[in-house]
Amino acid sequence: MNSRDRIAVIGVGNDFRRDDGIGWAVVSRLCERAGHRLLANGVELTLNDGDPGRLIGLWEGAHLAIVVDAAHSHPGQPGRVHRIELEREELRQSGQTSSHGLGLGEAVELSRTLGRLPTRLVVFAVEGQDHTLGTGLTEPVAEVVEPLVQRIEQEIAEFRAAAHAPAPAPRLE
Repeated sequence: MNSRDRIAVIGVGNDFRRDDGIGWAVVSRLCERAGHRLLANGVELTLNDGDPGRLIGLWEGAHLAIVVDAAHSHPGQPGRVHRIELEREELRQSGQTSSHGLGLGEAVELSRTLGRLPTRLVVFAVEGQDHTLGTGLTEPVAEVVEPLVQRIEQEIAEFRAAAHAPAPAPRLE
């Protein structure tokens, strides 16, 4: 696999804090489906607790990095998915709040400072309902797992199609 084609899908969260486990649930489902599809061929599927240093290591060198994380929003709508696409040249500190005290925002800023950003970063932030101790997603968050898995598969397919499309011919004037 060409390094410029490297794709990393990272589920961020904590499986023991209810809806904070959405990232892990989505990546786990992608892993299950990988046996039936070609998704895992050249796609790194990993779980992360939100530690900025580990996040940077997981997306460093990736042409496309997709991160799935829980988010707090006030007022919130549990299960609502926010898609944020950031390109290396456009990355700015976002107002999105991860459900972790430190994490995604700090990783982006530190990664920028160190020159280790992925070429393209897509974040799917899912608004949660319950981040207390316990296992299992609440119903509104659990309902978005499968649609989000399909959306990520589509995102990867579109990236691959665009990456392997012939470059447009130069226009002669």
